[in-house]
Amino acid sequence: MKKSTKAVGLSAFIWGSGQFFIGEQYIKGLLFFIVQMLFVGIELQSGYWLEYLSGQIKQFSIRIHGGYFTKGIWGFITLGEKVGARTGDHSTILLINGIIVLLLLGLFIAIYIWNLRDSYQTGKMIDEKGIYISSKEYLKLTCTKFFPYVILAPIVVAIMFIVVMPIIFSVLTAFTNYNKNHLPPAHLIDWVGLSNFTKLFQVPVWSTTFFSVLGWTIIWAVSATFTTYFLGLFQAILLSSSYAKCKAFFRGILILPWAIPQMITLLVFRNLLNGQFGPLGQLLIDIGLVNERIPFLSDPIIAKVTIIVVNLWLGFPMFMVMIQGVLGNVDQAFYEAAHIDGATSFQSFKYITLPLIFRATAPLIIMNLANNFNCFGIIYFLTEGNPANPNYHLAGHTDILISWIYKLTLSDQMYNMAAVMCIIIFVVIGTVSFYNFKRTQAFKEVE
Repeated sequence: MKKSTKAVGLSAFIWGSGQFFIGEQYIKGLLFFIVQMLFVGIELQSGYWLEYLSGQIKQFSIRIHGGYFTKGIWGFITLGEKVGARTGDHSTILLINGIIVLLLLGLFIAIYIWNLRDSYQTGKMIDEKGIYISSKEYLKLTCTKFFPYVILAPIVVAIMFIVVMPIIFSVLTAFTNYNKNHLPPAHLIDWVGLSNFTKLFQVPVWSTTFFSVLGWTIIWAVSATFTTYFLGLFQAILLSSSYAKCKAFFRGILILPWAIPQMITLLVFRNLLNGQFGPLGQLLIDIGLVNERIPFLSDPIIAKVTIIVVNLWLGFPMFMVMIQGVLGNVDQAFYEAAHIDGATSFQSFKYITLPLIFRATAPLIIMNLANNFNCFGIIYFLTEGNPANPNYHLAGHTDILISWIYKLTLSDQMYNMAAVMCIIIFVVIGTVSFYNFKRTQAFKEVE
């Protein structure tokens, strides 16, 4: 029998034994064996849990047979069987622990496959070339050839449990009945499949609200992105002009809206634009421009326009600074050649400046578009989604999807429907962003 076959056969049952006995790689074999013992040890431990009850953290145990991984899979599948605030099963904790167990199992399976593959390669090296690589030599080879992966591995594992796990929990919540009528630990949560998605698209009160809010969200995201972009472009070109004086002074003044915390600015605008006692409305009446106060924040159409204008004030400085940096790196030889060929200033801008700026800032536009799609702060601090719309379910005229999700979770505790909305936002933003990133010249250059 070949040594590669023997090594795989041994390592299949006792991790690292093929490397230890066949390849004489004692340290590496022991490391794989320690990982296996860690897996067995975790499985055999008792599995205590934490439950949030009456404002205090209390410890309790899930009374079922089996080890940690068995309990985790059981909890993930059933989400609990016994109801009770003190001695019952806590469905959300069971779901979170089940996700952790699945991630750990995936990690151990990956290490197990690595163990088998490594044992086979170790035996194959002996069969074909008669070479025995010591653990020290293997470690040296790993540190040189696979150094980036060794360094990134701990970060990837941390991301799995800090970033990936909450995302998986949010996605899975969309397939449960987790709402105010099923709040653990007093009640159990159940898997309901696609019924939440069906409700969103088929129940009139939900579908009407969803499509209306989605339409306004798209209008808001596109308007907020391109108005700030083109105003920033305009300001950057003015400041880059050879005729402009005191550029540093005007640049500093124009950056101020970006430098001041956004929440403070929005609260100031909210008071200025108040329809009953706001000073701006009174000023317009005093100078004779209008006869009555303008409902900046209380009229559905005017409130939406107001939000876009306020965002324009807050957002253009960022693009102005970015585009000024791009303009500073443009080779002046292009303009000299265009001038020799008889091109006008507008033609130079159209065929040289604008394409170069757009090429460099296209990824920034896409990221800003995605950010505006989820821009919760400006909606919440300026209008709180108002004015109210009686035809919508827990949403106002100016609510976008993310602010509607906030209301669903805070006001009505409909976590399952909020999770459905989060999935839809992710699909929309992810698809649009990926498609546009692939088309940008900057992305192609990286590839």
